Amino acid sequence: MRVVIGEDEALLREGLVLLLQGAGCEVVGATDTAPDLVRLARDQRPDLVLTDIRMPPDHAEDGLRAALAIRAERPDTAVLVLSQYVHRQYAYELLADRPTGVGYLLKQRVADVAGFCRDVRTVAGGGTVLDPDVVSAMLHRARSAPDPLDDLTPRQTEVIALLAQGRTNAGIARRLGISEKAVVQHVSRIYDLLGLALTDDDHRRVLAVIRYLNA
Repeated sequence: MRVVIGEDEALLREGLVLLLQGAGCEVVGATDTAPDLVRLARDQRPDLVLTDIRMPPDHAEDGLRAALAIRAERPDTAVLVLSQYVHRQYAYELLADRPTGVGYLLKQRVADVAGFCRDVRTVAGGGTVLDPDVVSAMLHRARSAPDPLDDLTPRQTEVIALLAQGRTNAGIARRLGISEKAVVQHVSRIYDLLGLALTDDDHRRVLAVIRYLNA
C-alpha cells in the first residue's frame, strides 16, 4: 500500500511514517503543507492519503480541502483525515460525494497502534471509518429533529451506530453480545425503514449510514 502523509507537526509526521512503515506500508511522501500534499498525491498516485485537517498555509481546514481536491482529481484515492477535535461538518463533507474509502479519526486514536493500522487498511480497502466520538456527535444532531428513523428500536440504533464506525457484522455481534444472524436481521430491518432496495449499483450498507447521519 502506497501512502502519502500530510502533517505539520514534525514529531507526529515522523511517527506516522515509522508506524506505517512498520505496518508494511510504503510511505512515498510526507509534507507539512496542504498545497504540497496535493502535489505529492498528483505525482506519487498513492493508494491512501493520510492528512491532518488543520494545516498550513492558513492553519484552518487546509488539509481537508486538500483531501477533497485529491479525491475530486482521483476518486479512487482513499483518504483518512486526522483531527484533534470533532467537527460534524467535516465528516459530512468527506462522506457527501463518495462515501467509500474515507475515514475521520481523532488524533488520540493513533496511540492504539493496532487499531489505527486496522483502520488504515479498512479505508485503503474501500471501507469507511468514523471515530466513535464523531459518530456520537452526528447521531446527537440527527436525533435533534423529528425523523422517521426515530422509530428505530434501541438495538437497531446501536447497530447502525456501529455500522457507521466501520464494524463488520461479526464485529457488531461481538460488541453487542448477540448472534451474527441477529445483526443481519437488524440491518435488514434498517434497510426496509430507509426504503433501500437491493441493487447492483448501490452499496446499501453505506447508503444507510449516510442517510441516517444526514437525517
